[in-house]
Amino acid sequence: MRRKQRQDWPAGEQPEQHYLIEPRALAGGGDIRHVFAYLKASGWQDKTNKNAPLALRSPDRIVQVSYDPYSQPGGWTIHSAATDQQAEWRARLGQRTPVEIVAGLTDALTQPRSAHAPHVWAPLSEQHWQTGHEGPHYTATSPDGAAWLHFRRGSGDRAVWWAGAQDEQGNGWTAKFTGATPLHLVAAFAAALASPEPVMRPRGRVPHSTRIRTTSVSVLPSQLGAWQQARITAARAAAWARNWPAVPPRATIRRTRFPFSGARR
Repeated sequence: MRRKQRQDWPAGEQPEQHYLIEPRALAGGGDIRHVFAYLKASGWQDKTNKNAPLALRSPDRIVQVSYDPYSQPGGWTIHSAATDQQAEWRARLGQRTPVEIVAGLTDALTQPRSAHAPHVWAPLSEQHWQTGHEGPHYTATSPDGAAWLHFRRGSGDRAVWWAGAQDEQGNGWTAKFTGATPLHLVAAFAAALASPEPVMRPRGRVPHSTRIRTTSVSVLPSQLGAWQQARITAARAAAWARNWPAVPPRATIRRTRFPFSGARR
């Protein structure tokens, strides 16, 4: 079987050892391009200054996503300015927050709101998280006790969402969302946090913890590139679909003709 597998590998390519990690909340930070490449493909503008945190701004200039690898505690900051329909809000996520969970929130920033009221706790309950009241607060804890999401009640800006994960050695991450954070974004974050799907990390980037389960896999660089490109392509297609109604009819006709004339040449 191994000889046959090696014969099927493309010439000049060697497989790289990776690991599928469960639960995803304890997988470690991962490659931040998973977040930033998707936002760029969705039309977000790079606002990074020299020797400053990486930063992208939404096309409407209302929301900014930044990542600080230099200072402590560093990590992710998502900030939205106030609008006529929405109060200012902010979210902070630690450096060790898995990028797949961060993307649950940031991907949702590029998508229109659903007409249905979001249910933050539904994806957690579906994965058998323990939910309930702690006095005036509401909490949810993963079945293994490693991850949590809390809503701390308070008046005005004192209400917060608090999430995180921690292994048996105390290593992990935390995230805080101000009370004005739109519920559909918190719900998207909760769904990514509770997802049972494992995440992949390369050899040497697997946390040392007895609470995680790993599965070794051999992956070709071309496969990794194809998976990353598929995500970027999906972001571009969604952005194009959102902007399509705003394109004038004449401009649309010229753009659809141009590739065909080029193909003829």
